[in-house]
Amino acid sequence: MVRRGEPKIEAAGLHNVRMNTPQATPLAGLRVIEMGQLIAGPFAGKTLGDFGAEVIKIEPPGAGDPLRNWRLLRHGTSVWWQVQSRNKRSLALDLRAAEGQDIARRLIAEADVLIENFKPGTLEGWGLAPERLQALNPGLIVLRISGYGQTGPYRDRPGFARLFEAMGGLTYISGEAQGAPMHSGYPLADNVGGLFGAVGVLAALWRRARNPQAPGEEIDLSLTEATLKLLEFLPIQHEQLGTVYQRSGNANQYSAPAAVYRTADRQWVSLSGSTNAMFANNCRAIGRPELIDEPCFANNRGRVQHAQELNGIFAAWCAAHPLAAVLAAFEAAQGTIAPVYGIDQIEADPHMRARQALCDVPDRDFGSVRMANVVPRFARSPGRIRHAGGSLGQDNEAFYQGELAMPAAELARLREAGVI
Repeated sequence: MVRRGEPKIEAAGLHNVRMNTPQATPLAGLRVIEMGQLIAGPFAGKTLGDFGAEVIKIEPPGAGDPLRNWRLLRHGTSVWWQVQSRNKRSLALDLRAAEGQDIARRLIAEADVLIENFKPGTLEGWGLAPERLQALNPGLIVLRISGYGQTGPYRDRPGFARLFEAMGGLTYISGEAQGAPMHSGYPLADNVGGLFGAVGVLAALWRRARNPQAPGEEIDLSLTEATLKLLEFLPIQHEQLGTVYQRSGNANQYSAPAAVYRTADRQWVSLSGSTNAMFANNCRAIGRPELIDEPCFANNRGRVQHAQELNGIFAAWCAAHPLAAVLAAFEAAQGTIAPVYGIDQIEADPHMRARQALCDVPDRDFGSVRMANVVPRFARSPGRIRHAGGSLGQDNEAFYQGELAMPAAELARLREAGVI
């Protein structure tokens, strides 16, 4: 059902970004209808859009997606919005209204994928249940993202990323050993869920590509389960060994030395490296080659048993040297250490600049906005950022009048009624 050419959207013309070449993108011709709000569903849509999918975002008239007014604002618009809604087209449509639902069905009938992250049962209440939509469009793939899944005793609970991280096990293992469990301060569960959602869509598309007559798919994605999936050795460890993985702060429970150390100029570095060869290189970096031949440090198991002693040695050495000297010593010895960067340091890092990990995208509201580039990179059919997030309903006319051939008088009436 992948039927279309690349959507006719004016390219953003990224500054000095080689990935933004006019080549066919991997998902060119794929049409995605995104009904999600805030983070998880839109992150899945953005991921598909980065690789060329035509993503049509449906927002409620008036306020639009709440993310437009979330977090830090500039000129009355959330800067987060410009990133989360890049490469998307915006339609204002009230899905609570019967006429809005009729229009949605017409749009979905010509789509390949539908993404939604409403409370379970919401689509059904709007007359947009997956089985009804697939009766109109048999090959439709429906990605349904929710906090706890479409089934089970918790399905109707409201929630946000912090709750899913808490119940999914991530918060419990984060923080100091004797302290309270800690959240990261960023909604990881939403973005992780969005990635799993995009993977699910691609898996369903591959099935359809191999068998074009196969029926559509309904994908039930729980953000709590997506978080748990990141920690997948915890269940087998508990079941087989009877142990519950605990917090250990910045120390690593399965590798030593491994922790975060402060340098003489009050910067931070993170050390890792569980192999014998890496341990040897790290010892040479701090001028302590004699540690390599210590019997108690001969293998990773022994080093973990003496983690406190080893971390103390490496912490003391780092504390006596400025960041530049620490990094130079480890680079010379081929050791495994990295600076703990803030975003300002990421922007200034020469490797990040050489890789163009960040790119500047022209934007109608702010002139130019900086955002993370497309990941991963394709050599022959690269994804690209065509434009930043736009204004609410900016593509109404192109779709309602152009694609759906709705008369101007009808559009005026629907606009007056607040349906579009």
